[in-house]
Amino acid sequence: MAKQPGYRYASGYANIEMGRTKPSLEKAQQISELLDGDVNELFLMKSYTKRVKSQRRRCRNISQHNDRAGSC
Repeated sequence: MAKQPGYRYASGYANIEMGRTKPSLEKAQQISELLDGDVNELFLMKSYTKRVKSQRRRCRNISQHNDRAGSC
């Protein structure tokens, strides 16, 4: 799989899979085409979901320490 989008080593692609690095838009489009997926579903939705979960955790922590959760 790593060779098809043009990575010299499998570790380059593995780093994307593990979230250590982010691909360029061009690479993201190539990967999504290889996987028959939508670039938004493969890359953007995951990061959006992560942000939402992080915000929810932050709000829970704030509400546990305060009576008012502020902007949560």
